[in-house]
Amino acid sequence: MEPEQYWRAFTSSGPNVSYGRPYPEACAKHVTETFRAHRVYIIASGSLARNTDHVRQLQTALGDKVVGVRKGMKPHTLWSEILEVTAEARAVQADLLITLGAGSLTDGAKIVVTALANNATIFSDLNNLHSGADWSRPRPDLHPPTVRIISIPTSLSGGEYSSLGGGTHDSTKQKHGFGPPTLGPSLVILDPDLTTTTPEKVWLASGFRAVDHCIETLCSLSPLKSAASDECAAQGLRLLVPGLLRTKAAPRDLVARLKCQRGVIEAMKCIFFFGVPMGASHGIGHQLGPLGVGHGETSCILLPAVCRFNLPVNAAQQEVVCGILWADADVREFFERAGLERKGALGTLLETVVRGLGLPGTLREVGVGGEEELEVVAENALGDRWVGTNPRPLTRREEVREILEMVRG
Repeated sequence: MEPEQYWRAFTSSGPNVSYGRPYPEACAKHVTETFRAHRVYIIASGSLARNTDHVRQLQTALGDKVVGVRKGMKPHTLWSEILEVTAEARAVQADLLITLGAGSLTDGAKIVVTALANNATIFSDLNNLHSGADWSRPRPDLHPPTVRIISIPTSLSGGEYSSLGGGTHDSTKQKHGFGPPTLGPSLVILDPDLTTTTPEKVWLASGFRAVDHCIETLCSLSPLKSAASDECAAQGLRLLVPGLLRTKAAPRDLVARLKCQRGVIEAMKCIFFFGVPMGASHGIGHQLGPLGVGHGETSCILLPAVCRFNLPVNAAQQEVVCGILWADADVREFFERAGLERKGALGTLLETVVRGLGLPGTLREVGVGGEEELEVVAENALGDRWVGTNPRPLTRREEVREILEMVRG
């Protein structure tokens, strides 16, 4: 059997990462040896619990250490469900949380451990815990979490590499960020075989979200970016784009799946290690999420249009990204089959990748497009920190609407 590989995600920070052993075995080992935990609460994907035996395999491996299992949470991490899980974990005196599934579960777990540490029981308590408009704003007045998290991801959302958590208020539909002292997972266990159970659309769309991280890093005009952050983003693209195209063509290719998982680490490092601010694709996308658009789908729809909007101010940076994409033999072959030429704009290349992956490219395709909806999105987007760090500044609702109209469909 292949030996376990164990390393720090970001060299000097971030969670530890385990790869090489089946996830139940790796998890059982670290629960006992690394965390010395005795009361484990599992937050599992509802679809995994209903349609596979993966949750049962994990429970069997952990035995009587499991004191509770939550099967399923809705996308975008609703406050009501965060409070439900917090109450259950508090009642069973959990000393470790394990998430088995996609990013919403991981975000939920981060907020749950913060809620546990600060005795949050109702909506007004959560309202006192979030960080406001700046998701990374520290809250030294809060108690830091003491319950740790292991994440076993099934998608490519990458939230397991961030300490920030996002949760959506049920009534206002606004997503709020929970920053320091909120903690992310201490350990991430990668198992490419497990990810074959993930619906294709979820896998590919979440992977394109990671592509978005890399491209908005490379295209940023922020003084916080550097040669090191650019190389990190470039390496992420070299792993992610060919990996996604390959898993679309051959879903059981575990090498390609691991390539995607490794690419996500590079993508998340751009934001959470190097601290490069993202742009309008992320900032506007945050407002589409509460309307029922998946995180990855927001990137599929918005990133090509945002690149077109920004072209007057960062054409040189976009040309660098084009060069990275064309340099990969598999990606180049994909572009040539699609009839593209080397001189094509980045927005066109990305649009072609999105369509090649079978993902949505317009708001109409995801059920958004009403005038009132677009007005709310545009208004709320102006309060997002990453709209404010877009290479071409967005300061007026009309500018956000210009991007939204490009993708209205």
